[in-house]
Amino acid sequence: MRLRALLDTDALGLRLLGGQDELDRTVRGVMTTDLRDPSRYLSGGELVLTGLAWRRGPADSEPFVRLLAGAGVTALAAGEAELGPVPDDLVAACAQHRLPLFAVNESVAFATITEHVVRQVSGERAGDLAAVVDRHRRMMTSGPAGGGPDVVLDLLGSDLDLRAWVLSPAGRLIAGSRLAETELPAHVCTTLAGEHLAAVRTGRRGPHRVTVGPATYSLFPVRGGGRGTAAGARDVRETVLSEWLLAVEADAGDWPEERLDLLEGVTQLIAVERERRDAARTVRRRLAQEVLELVQTGAAPAEIAARLRVAAPVLLPGLGAAPHWQVVVARVEWDEVKGGPAGFPAESAAGGRRAEGPAGAPAGALAGGPVAQALLEEILVDPLSSGPEPSDRIAVAHTGDEAVALVPLPAVSSEHDGSETGLLADAILAAVREPLSAGLDGDGRLTLGVSAAVHSAEGLRGALEEARHARRVAAARPGRVCAAGHQELASHVLLLPFVPDDVRRAFTARLLDPLREYDRRHRAELIPTLEAFLDCDGSWTRCAARLHLHVNTLRYRVGRIEQLTGRDLSRLEDKLDFFLALRMS
Repeated sequence: MRLRALLDTDALGLRLLGGQDELDRTVRGVMTTDLRDPSRYLSGGELVLTGLAWRRGPADSEPFVRLLAGAGVTALAAGEAELGPVPDDLVAACAQHRLPLFAVNESVAFATITEHVVRQVSGERAGDLAAVVDRHRRMMTSGPAGGGPDVVLDLLGSDLDLRAWVLSPAGRLIAGSRLAETELPAHVCTTLAGEHLAAVRTGRRGPHRVTVGPATYSLFPVRGGGRGTAAGARDVRETVLSEWLLAVEADAGDWPEERLDLLEGVTQLIAVERERRDAARTVRRRLAQEVLELVQTGAAPAEIAARLRVAAPVLLPGLGAAPHWQVVVARVEWDEVKGGPAGFPAESAAGGRRAEGPAGAPAGALAGGPVAQALLEEILVDPLSSGPEPSDRIAVAHTGDEAVALVPLPAVSSEHDGSETGLLADAILAAVREPLSAGLDGDGRLTLGVSAAVHSAEGLRGALEEARHARRVAAARPGRVCAAGHQELASHVLLLPFVPDDVRRAFTARLLDPLREYDRRHRAELIPTLEAFLDCDGSWTRCAARLHLHVNTLRYRVGRIEQLTGRDLSRLEDKLDFFLALRMS
C-alpha cells in the first residue's frame, strides 16, 4: 500500500509533519521500535513506529534517522502519547534525509496501525478476500438477486483501502465504493472511459494506467459472456462499445500477482451482475421489437396503439397514460481497412466507403445492430444520473445494422408555446462524444437520427422514417460521432425525390398540427389566416383587407401562429416551410 492511503485513513490518527512529495512511496511492512539502532531488523519498505524512548537529546535524532534511511525505510511515525509533540530536531532530521514523518495521535495505539498495515499488505489476506469474492460470485450466479457491484466495491474499500468505481463505456458512473466519499467528477469519468476504449482498441493488455490531475487510476475491463461480449468474439470492435470498466484509484504497475488476480475476480463478479441486468432487459427489448415490426410492416394504427397499451406497464413503468413519442435511430459502422491486421476486413476501393448489401447492410461487415442497441440504451440515459436504474427504463429494438428506440415524453398541453420539447440530437451526444470517439478509433462511426415528437401511434411510422432520414443527414457529415434531428430536415431536403412520403407527412404535421388543434379548440381560423398571409406575400394591409380584419387583429393571429410553432414569419425560410407544408397537406 502507499503512504497516501495511510494518511487518508482517519481511524489511524496520522498527521503529516514532513515529506509531502513522498506520499507515493510503497509500504511493505511495519515495525515498532525504541532501539537506538534498529537497522539490523529492517529489510526495507517498512513503516517504523516509535515512542521516542531512544531520544535523550536533540543530537540523537539525526543518527537515528540516518540509520533508518540507509536501511530503506519508507516512513517514520512518532507517537505523542508519552513525550508529547514530536520535537523539531526530529522533523529537521527527517527533512534532511527525505524520510516522510508522521505524528501519531495519542488516542491511537501502535497496535491499531500495525494491524491495519499488515492486513493491507498481506498476500494471505488478499487470498482471503479473493475467497470472499468467489463466494459472492457463486451467490450472484445461483441466487435470484445479488448485491450488485456496490457490494464488491465496498469489499475492496474496507479490506484493501482501494477507492473504485464501475463506469459505462460512455463514461457514466454506475457504482462506487462507500470509501469513495465523493463521486468522480463527470470530466474524469469521460476521460477514463475514453482512455480505456482507446487502449482496448490498440490491443494493449490491461490494466491500463491513466493519470488525471494528481490521481493515478488503473482501468480493468469488465468482460462477460452475454450479448456479444464473450472472450471468443470475432473482433474487439464487437465488444469495445458495450463493456463496462472498473476504475481503481491506484497504480497497479507494481502490484503482486495475487492482487492482480483478485481484481480480475472482481471484474468477473461485476460481469455476472451486468449479464443479470441484460437478461432483465429481455422482455423490454422483445416488446419494443414487436412494436417496431408493427410500425415497419404498415400495421393499422389501432393495432399499434393496442400493442403499446399492453406494453406500457413494462416499457413505461410509472408513466400512466400513453405519452407522446420520439423515435431515435442509431447505426454503428466500421470502415474496411486494406491489408489490416487479422480479423479486420479489407478496405474497399471507394476510399474507405463501404459497399452495402441488402437492406443497407455492409457486405461482409461486422454485425452492428446489437452493438448499436447496447450503445443506444446507454446514451439515452441522462448523463448526470448514476446507478443502473435509469438505464433499465430504456427499451431499444434492433433490425439489421440499425437500432431503434421509442422514447416516451410527458404529454404537453395543447396551449404550449411551440418551444422545442423532447430529445435534441446534439444534446444526446454532448456528454459521450469524447469517449465514444476514442472507442471508434480511426475506423468506426456512430450516427444518430432523432424524430420530432408525435402524439399518437398513427404518427410512429412517419417518425421512424423521419429519424432514419435524419440519420442519413448525420452520416453525410465528417466526424466519428454525428447526430441530426428533425429540425435539420429543411424544405429543400424534403423536395428531393428519394424522401419517403411518411417523412413529408411528418414534416407537415409538425408545422400545422399545433395550428389545427388550436383552431379546433378556439375557432381561431389560424390556418386560413396563414394561407392568406402567404398568398399576400406577407403584406399586412392586403391580407387584412382580404380577410376583412383590422390590421391589429391580423398581427395578433400571426403572433399566435409564431408562438405555437416556434417559427418567424418575417424569415424567408420559415415562410417557405409553411408554404410547402400547406401544399403537401
